[in-house]
Amino acid sequence: MTPEPGSAAPAGGQELSDLSTLKALAQPRRQQILQHLTLHGPATSATLARALGLNTGATSYHLRELARYGFAEESSSGDEGRSVGGRERWWRAVPGDRRFPPRSRQNAETRLVMDELNHLSYAADLELFERLQREGQGLVEWAEAFPYSRGTIRLTLPELQAFFEEFIALLNRYKRPDGETPAGARTVLTRLLAFPAPARADDAPAHPAPAAEGNPAPAEVIQAQAADNSKETDTP
Repeated sequence: MTPEPGSAAPAGGQELSDLSTLKALAQPRRQQILQHLTLHGPATSATLARALGLNTGATSYHLRELARYGFAEESSSGDEGRSVGGRERWWRAVPGDRRFPPRSRQNAETRLVMDELNHLSYAADLELFERLQREGQGLVEWAEAFPYSRGTIRLTLPELQAFFEEFIALLNRYKRPDGETPAGARTVLTRLLAFPAPARADDAPAHPAPAAEGNPAPAEVIQAQAADNSKETDTP
């Protein structure tokens, strides 16, 4: 889920500002379910229950709640081409460019929910990366194209906001329906975390700075089928 870097979501972006919607999303089991659906594709409540160590009843409830708020929906077929008809109900994650309101527009309760959601997101990302490190020997040629970059750039706040939107636009260039995905493609997880370094003496403003506006912060997965060469760049 992409965060909101400015005062309003751009065209095509959906801002999630309703507290009940954010609470529904910031539930640990639902985050696990969404991650599984994103990584592995459509699944039944029974499949999810086995994979996540839950009972089927609880999984079905969380799926209905995710569907209620537009994060999941019933799928026309399972990952093996089986119809939803009959006794099995297949579910998939609903993709989208979803944004969070900037922190300056979050009340105290919303900030608590957002802090929990970000905590869950960070923990899930770390767990996925550690699993990759443990099981990386199975990547073969994909390991050679593992994209990794660390860098520093000096930006104004408007430039940082523009940088974020360009990043989202780049990801959207590679998004395509399942039916148009070529053979050999696989889901690639992408993350962007950009944050200001500790202030230097020459960073001090001549006048007191206004209240902080919402800066980009990490959120939900955006999928892309792409891999680039690793780069590490530093700009003085």
